[in-house]
Amino acid sequence: MHRNSRVLLFDFDGTISLGDGPVARYAECVAESLHPDDRADFLAVVQQQKKIQTNALAIRPIDDYDAVRLAASFFAIPGEDLNRAYLRSRADLAGARAPIETVPGLAPFLREIRDDALLVLATNAPAMRILEALDALDLHDAFDDVITSVGKPSGLRVVLDRLRTVPSDHMFRLLSIGDVWVNDLQPASLQGFQTALIGSTAPPGATPTYRAERLDELFPVITAWLSHETPGAIVPLPHLEN
Repeated sequence: MHRNSRVLLFDFDGTISLGDGPVARYAECVAESLHPDDRADFLAVVQQQKKIQTNALAIRPIDDYDAVRLAASFFAIPGEDLNRAYLRSRADLAGARAPIETVPGLAPFLREIRDDALLVLATNAPAMRILEALDALDLHDAFDDVITSVGKPSGLRVVLDRLRTVPSDHMFRLLSIGDVWVNDLQPASLQGFQTALIGSTAPPGATPTYRAERLDELFPVITAWLSHETPGAIVPLPHLEN
């Protein structure tokens, strides 16, 4: 199968970049917009919102960044303040105030499969310090394309349409990999592509093809997926929850 007819589409935060540093820095920047007496209370509410992800009776945030947004709503923090705080936090990405962690073995794994598929990174984050972050993760040369400010979930459909037009005489296959079902995977699933959900929980109604706690657990899945030429084939791996 031609390399251009197979695409591995990766998310950034929570997928190839791990650790609480960036979102913790975001919460700190939001807190700084509040009166000093309210800052500790705000950060406590952020932690409470993160835990709601396992509570079916409450509005659950789609990820930890959304938990910060929901906490901000209790303090009537304007959207423009949230945007400014987010950009301030991204200016610190991969630095001492917003450290990130690498997925064990990811860099050599991506280099190993580089000739077998197009490797694309698509993130809602702005381009600010993404290249520096990839360098910190030893992934500076890992991807064929890095797409920022995607505007998921709707913006991911544009990315999928663009990737589908890659010239090829063969069947087009794509595996979308991310930690947020509605943003990273559902648009791909609706177009008939396969998906892999990273993380310990899935929202109601999520139907990923594969699931794993962390991306490195999916390395065997990805390797096997690349060896199949049938678009709808599900690679049987009993140690993972399909």
